[in-house]
Amino acid sequence: DALCQVVQMEPVDVVLTALVGFSGLRPTISAIKAGKPIALANKETLVVAGELITRLCLENKVPLLPVDSEHSAIFQSLMGEESPIEKLILTASGGPFRTFSLDQLRSVTPAQALQHPNWDMGAKITIDSASMMNKGLEVIEARWLFDVMPDKIQVVVHPQSILHSAVQFEDGAVKGQLGMPDMRVPIQLALSYPFRLKSSFPRIDWWGLKDLTFEKPDTEKFRCLQMAYEALHMGGNAACIVNAANEVVNLAFREGRCAFLQMSHIIEQAMAEATFIAEPTYEDYVETDRLTRRLATELLTQ
Repeated sequence: DALCQVVQMEPVDVVLTALVGFSGLRPTISAIKAGKPIALANKETLVVAGELITRLCLENKVPLLPVDSEHSAIFQSLMGEESPIEKLILTASGGPFRTFSLDQLRSVTPAQALQHPNWDMGAKITIDSASMMNKGLEVIEARWLFDVMPDKIQVVVHPQSILHSAVQFEDGAVKGQLGMPDMRVPIQLALSYPFRLKSSFPRIDWWGLKDLTFEKPDTEKFRCLQMAYEALHMGGNAACIVNAANEVVNLAFREGRCAFLQMSHIIEQAMAEATFIAEPTYEDYVETDRLTRRLATELLTQ
């Protein structure tokens, strides 16, 4: 409630929403209704209620600027372009378990999962990165940010995290944004747009780069990514169900109450058992989140 009051105070130039998970939805809606430009670091807001949020932004003439490095890269690649998009190329590091076998994944620990090879992030998003659920959530976020259908969003594993994402156009040309894995760049751009501010952030050492490699994601080992696509195709409140179940199992894994591979299994069960609503209201999203959390908690004990 305090956040909702703050965004109505003057002067406020832009609201950076960086709360973790579903908790970011209500204050972001309040900021939009107050007519404040949104710098969106809370991807779950669009995951849970993308259709509602984009409609409110249009109605209130509020710009929605991405803070995630991948979405910022796509945003930058689209600057000055009017040509139709053939494909969004969303890059993923693959996380700490990219080369692990299924047998190895059965026994990984939270401590291992929290050791991301490239990025220094909070605990929740780091675990999501390890399970590739973070990339699944980013696919859903990209669908709403850039108004593209799921079949036009391709995830490419890029372990070095130098190409942050790219756009492929109808003539086959690909534009991408490269840089060191440093979140200060996309954060600063979201706050300073349409201007770029001089910074002392690390630059690419071109002579020190040895390899830039790209791989196809393994959705058999990392089921969470595939479930995000399935939720997008279902529409309605399906992504809200996925997000709520994921928040429950993510915390349970960190606390040692859930195995790594069990996380995707419980999310899949929640998708099958939770009530689907084809045209949800804000109140439906809130209720879906509450009931799915209860369902996922019950599934953890079975």
